[in-house]
Amino acid sequence: MSRALLAFSLAAALTACASGGGSKNLRLEDGARADVALLETTDLHANVLSFDYFKGVVDPTLGFERVATLIRTARAENPNNFLFDDGDTIQGTALSDHQALAERLPCTQKLATYKAMDALGYDAGTIGNHEFNYGLDFLAQVTGTPLDADGVDPRKCQGPAFPFVLSNVFSARDGKPLYAPWLVLEKSITAYTADGSAISVPLRVGVLGFAPPPILKWDKRNLEGKVTTLGVVEAAQKYLPELRAQKVDLVVAVSHGGLNPSPYVSDMENANWHLAGVDGIDAIMLGHSHDTFPNAGNPKSRFNTMAEVDNQRGFVRGVPAVMGSFWGKGLGVIKLALERKGGRWQVVKDKSYSEVRSICTTDQDCVAPDPEIAKLVDAEHRATIAWVDTPIGETSFHLSTYFADQGDVSGLGVVNAAQRAFTQDWIRSERPDLAGIPVLSAAAAFKAGFAGPEDYSDVKPGKVTIKSAADLYLYPNTIAAVQIDGAILKGWLEKSAERFNRIDPRSAEAQALINTRVPTYNFDVIQGQLSYAIDLTRAAGERIVKLTHAGKPVKPEQPFIVATNNYRASGSGSIPGLDGKNIVLSSETTNRDVVIAWLKAHPKLGRGDIEASPVNFVPLTLKTPLTFRSRAGQAAVAKASGLKGIRELSDNGDGTATYGFSP
Repeated sequence: MSRALLAFSLAAALTACASGGGSKNLRLEDGARADVALLETTDLHANVLSFDYFKGVVDPTLGFERVATLIRTARAENPNNFLFDDGDTIQGTALSDHQALAERLPCTQKLATYKAMDALGYDAGTIGNHEFNYGLDFLAQVTGTPLDADGVDPRKCQGPAFPFVLSNVFSARDGKPLYAPWLVLEKSITAYTADGSAISVPLRVGVLGFAPPPILKWDKRNLEGKVTTLGVVEAAQKYLPELRAQKVDLVVAVSHGGLNPSPYVSDMENANWHLAGVDGIDAIMLGHSHDTFPNAGNPKSRFNTMAEVDNQRGFVRGVPAVMGSFWGKGLGVIKLALERKGGRWQVVKDKSYSEVRSICTTDQDCVAPDPEIAKLVDAEHRATIAWVDTPIGETSFHLSTYFADQGDVSGLGVVNAAQRAFTQDWIRSERPDLAGIPVLSAAAAFKAGFAGPEDYSDVKPGKVTIKSAADLYLYPNTIAAVQIDGAILKGWLEKSAERFNRIDPRSAEAQALINTRVPTYNFDVIQGQLSYAIDLTRAAGERIVKLTHAGKPVKPEQPFIVATNNYRASGSGSIPGLDGKNIVLSSETTNRDVVIAWLKAHPKLGRGDIEASPVNFVPLTLKTPLTFRSRAGQAAVAKASGLKGIRELSDNGDGTATYGFSP
């Protein structure tokens, strides 16, 4: 029996037993009350242990093993509880890549991430966009769900103990949901009658789940022709009547997406602001954005000024909501105060609230890990360490992303060289008709300080291993290439240059170089005999000047082929002209494997093996240097890479330093 049918059958059975609704059947009088906690993990990205496989060291600031401690504490405080996972769970570390790509997990074994989660007894989970990165067959295997889609083994393999719900992704074969589109969970909770007497009653919670609709673009190679999607709002409207017909007491939306109050479109990536406006949803679990909500303690939080959002108590358009950080850095908690009114449970909003509990108060003060988790995944952990330490060459210079924004291509240059060589070889063998078109390559720093001072690629001179390649290329994206013209190329670079703030040379005040609203992974550096300058005094969209290829000005109609990854080629990053229609190469080979192969082909890597940086800044006469943050004590790395005008101004005491930059 499929999981979807099982869910429907279970719901029907529960409905029959309850004879019209669990708690209603007990004839609870109005005025009864109960407190229920909804707990959430999201974007774990296979960070099961507090361990950085790229550096080979313990990292106490992340890891499910520490969130497990928070979960046990929260449950002790809130006996009436439900635990959900919001997706992007199975991909993101060397541990996950080892089980999916290097030595594929046997059908009879449970994924390490799910082994750890089962120790905590999750009630339900949904599917995020990165769940599709390893393909539908692997997803079907590790979730224990024989998905009805082309190329999927029909065997039922070992999955986690908890069910999945996904309301907006369907099989292209028959239009039916890949997973159960809704679930009904029933638990006995302790409630209190109007006179204060404790009573055990069943609480029925209906669950909807959503993935971001743009998965069809982001994972086109894995999903095209196999699945279809529905907008988050449309899917909620489709299944809410069915779910409410099950006489549920509450409806929880577990939605892998963030908040965007812009006008709604059906393929919106972060549609939960609009989902909160759909009548009949009592609480929303958020994710995907690698953010924290509520987060009123952060004066720079974008939620502080978002319309109809209460960033103090955690409400979105009047609906309790939470986003519990990422990588196992926190636990989301929604505390619902329920009161019996009109014969049903209702949320008392002025007594309900959300919070995110962090595993660390500072980087040096973190909760202890749950010792059971490490024991459960010890074999997988050791096998991963052995794999990533496999040597493949050596480098004579430092490969890093400490100063990628300022033009250091020591790390990105390796990725671009590898992608470009792969694409040129492919053209020679598969598309000789494209041989006369210049090949460029685009790469961005996936690790550039977003998650703290350790969040940088850092391969020191000496031995190069598979771990080194994984450090340089974090995700298992697949290589792709697009054919564009000079106008699109310039627009691409202009979009990347939005990473920087507009600078006023007349200002006597210190000015921040980086626009933190633009993530570093959207700052593409494009190489291949290319050179360009960024004028920081100009408005966004007008900053790229002196754009040349092979020493000659780039013409708007001039053709180029750009090697990149499947996400960018399919439109991720909102680059004008990139929408998936101009893809000429779509390979099943991961970018990381391309990098590994190139490093093996250059076992004695020197600076001459990668191109010089194409990024220049128009010189400015400033009254005070521009400022930016990077890891402390790395000024020598900038100097060794050839960057000028960078000096450390102050140590911030948290592993980072403020640097000065004078273009």
